[in-house]
Amino acid sequence: MVDIEQPKKKAAGVPAVLSSFKFGFREMGPLRTGKVFLKMNQDRGFDCPSCAWPDPDSKRKHAAEFCENGAKAVAWEATRKRVPRAFFAEHSIDELNQISEFELGKFGRITEPMLLRAGATHYEPIGWDEAFHVVARRLKALDDPNDAVFYTSGRTSNEAAFLYQLFVRAYGTNNLPDCSNMCHESSGTALSRVIGSGKGAVTLEMLEQAELIVVVGQNPGTNAPRMLSHLEIAKKNGAELVSVNPLPEPGLMNFKNPQRVSGWVGKGTELADQHLQIRIGGDQALFLAVGHLLLEAEAAAPGTVLDKDFIAQHTSGYELYAKHNAELDWPAVELATGLTRAEIEEFTQRFIKSKATVICWAMGLTQHREAVATITEIVNVLLLQGNIGKPGAGPCPVRGHSNVQGDRSMGIWEKMPDAFLDRLDREFSFSSPREHGVDAAATVQRLREGAVRVFFAMGGNFAMATPDTDVVHAGLRQCDLTVQVSTKLNRSHTVVGREALILPTLGRTDHDHTPAGPQSVTVEDSQGAVHLSTGNLLPPAPELKSEIGIVCGIASLVVPDVGQIPWADFAGDYSLIRQRIGRVCDGYENFEQRLQATGGFLLAHAARDKREFKTSDAKAQFSANDLTWLPTEPGRLLLQTMRSHDQFNTTIYGLEDRYRGIHGTREVVFVNPEDLAALGLQDGQKVDIISEFAGTERRATNFRLVSYPTARGCVAAYYPETNVLMSADDVARGSNTPVAKGLTIRLEPTT
Repeated sequence: MVDIEQPKKKAAGVPAVLSSFKFGFREMGPLRTGKVFLKMNQDRGFDCPSCAWPDPDSKRKHAAEFCENGAKAVAWEATRKRVPRAFFAEHSIDELNQISEFELGKFGRITEPMLLRAGATHYEPIGWDEAFHVVARRLKALDDPNDAVFYTSGRTSNEAAFLYQLFVRAYGTNNLPDCSNMCHESSGTALSRVIGSGKGAVTLEMLEQAELIVVVGQNPGTNAPRMLSHLEIAKKNGAELVSVNPLPEPGLMNFKNPQRVSGWVGKGTELADQHLQIRIGGDQALFLAVGHLLLEAEAAAPGTVLDKDFIAQHTSGYELYAKHNAELDWPAVELATGLTRAEIEEFTQRFIKSKATVICWAMGLTQHREAVATITEIVNVLLLQGNIGKPGAGPCPVRGHSNVQGDRSMGIWEKMPDAFLDRLDREFSFSSPREHGVDAAATVQRLREGAVRVFFAMGGNFAMATPDTDVVHAGLRQCDLTVQVSTKLNRSHTVVGREALILPTLGRTDHDHTPAGPQSVTVEDSQGAVHLSTGNLLPPAPELKSEIGIVCGIASLVVPDVGQIPWADFAGDYSLIRQRIGRVCDGYENFEQRLQATGGFLLAHAARDKREFKTSDAKAQFSANDLTWLPTEPGRLLLQTMRSHDQFNTTIYGLEDRYRGIHGTREVVFVNPEDLAALGLQDGQKVDIISEFAGTERRATNFRLVSYPTARGCVAAYYPETNVLMSADDVARGSNTPVAKGLTIRLEPTT
């Protein structure tokens, strides 16, 4: 039953605890739930497969070091439900494709390899050896290795990711798109250029020491709830907090910490001191204006606002930036941001007051056309006051998948630098290809052209996570073979090539035991901390293989004689993989030895640790960006896609978005009530959403209008349902990230 109510104004607390355990009990039962929850994010336990928020050190770690979203992610993986072979015999591929994404995930864990033979209508069970030979036969038959694409999800461990990219490069291609291409690629592109590292330069301790924290384009109450605990600590330490978002999100209004008595019976902690309800696409203009006002304030009171010593010693490009930003078109800024000059000036005063500022962001920034310029504008503001490389200060991109940052460190990237490839070649005695491969957007374009013959996915749900949904589905169906390494069913198992394989794998919660003994894997979190993850549950089936075992099994057939790569040894003892990682991957030197420290270790970060910048001129670089924004014509609105509170990426746990007041449905579009009135539409009415890009229209049908306090001219709707509105040709300049924020749309009553 569909029910729409008023949005909440507080996050977490008792409702979050009840929701977590209700979901856990339903999927795992009480005893299993307790066992799993108490091992999550603990030393000698397993890392949460959900977001990449870091864990506190062992001294400060709570016995219940998990959040509602993480609890659901773990329960979803550790469910007692299984998908038997009879299920596939009873349901044809066409019938499976009629089942909703939500319902597919509810069937349970896949326990044995399944093959859809060419021309067949049903999947059938297949042995592991035969499954590996199917992949090997198809790959070896290709005239050009670049006709294959190898996708990676952020769930993949460091060890599996390292071997996966090694296998792919030994095979002869750099076609290694990953989920980062669709989320924080813009962060990596911008930060690498201006501070010399694509990773954030803030630790948990530094965040808690900040005097000002700005959270931009991020909804931590849903997407990284454990972050709220550390924002609460910072607030109690005296920090001010500002949220910048088109939607008011309760997680940044009031946090009821379920790890404290006050979170159960008290009023909670007020977090945001100021909320800037920015117009979609206005963030770059906002930080351009903040920089302009900081320059003005310094001119009025020299030596009191900017850190001139830091600028002189550690940066380049300041003079050009200051000249470029000396004049500002305030009317354009107000139109771009939807904010008043007074609001922006109040915001800037908080920067002037602060001696240590952290700016956090997520996909609300990274999925815009001008995301790279926007992030460099944020760095400009930080550099002006020396807010990098000192306690309580720095840029803090908050990544959304548990090991997406680690996968990149391991070499999962279509254009890894030559220095990495040179070390890889020396270590394994072969020659890696040097021609850059395809990223996610380019993969969609190649699927559109029918140029992908084998599509291999290490986790994820590429069929639904990407733009141009219909184009992607048509392209996957043209492949000779699609392979999915998965724990549970999703749409990528029903939209398949002429031949299709499902290779079920162990999850994070599953005990992994090889002839060499119990095995652990590692992950790298959003702030560069690396630690072990050890599953403790009996696997769903005795013959289930790890991602490492699957990669090694296939590689030993496809590239058995390339270089000197002991695939069988790696499959048996993961410490051997870590020894090689330590000799190839930056920052992972003496990897196995450093892991012995309780809680793992923190990777070095030159900008954060020593104010050293590995840029083209060994300086942190100011950027001079022109003001860009998204004007719209009458009758047009700007759409941002987002996820609900009952969702992780494309995985749907339920049809609830408790904080936004949505129950029993996902086909809704949030619209400001004044926009509804101006368009002659009404709350509750059914509409089609039509996007407009480069002369092409795309349509998502039958969405319910929800009157909601979003910014004027801006609407929001859930992905992946609205990914059909995105174009693979509409990408962020510089990073090639598909644009999911700032789509020009119109609303038409459904007929």
